Amino acid sequence: MARFSPLDWPVLRQVRSGDLLGRGPAVTSAHTRAMTPRTATADRVVQSVCPFCAVGCGQKVYVSGERVVQIEGDPDSPISRGRLCPKGASSEQLVNNPLRQTKIRYRAPHATEWQDLDRDTAIDMIADRFVEARRNAWQDCDSKGRILRRTMGIASLGGATLDNEENYVIKKLFTAAGAIQIENQARI
Repeated sequence: MARFSPLDWPVLRQVRSGDLLGRGPAVTSAHTRAMTPRTATADRVVQSVCPFCAVGCGQKVYVSGERVVQIEGDPDSPISRGRLCPKGASSEQLVNNPLRQTKIRYRAPHATEWQDLDRDTAIDMIADRFVEARRNAWQDCDSKGRILRRTMGIASLGGATLDNEENYVIKKLFTAAGAIQIENQARI
């Protein structure tokens, strides 16, 4: 390890280099000068939209190989002009979290263990239960004979991690199925 010299003090470096306000290279350490940004390792940059709410802020996603290394605000976005809220700025952690579930997990009623399902089996199970709940709770008319054509057996609560298009399609699907209890987390 090199011996420390008083000539390496930041104040003396500022005076010697003429950087009296301390805004230039005189005040940076050797460690800071050796650092490289995460974006320098990226192979490509992909434009995307933040997944957290309905605002639709633009993002630049820096990808190295098949791994996302950084997500920043897109300055070309007319919506966010390069800025992201704290949730949007943390979306890289959402993608790279080691605890993120990448398989479909199912726990049967009264079971104590989870089991992995393939996508087609899970979709069939959801569709069967959706249709059964709609059929069992369907209300065609009320007690006075007024037409209702609705189901009280299905409700939807959308999440803030869905984008505008997903929320729009979910709203259309549930409305077409006769559900009237449709809400979104972003509105609550």
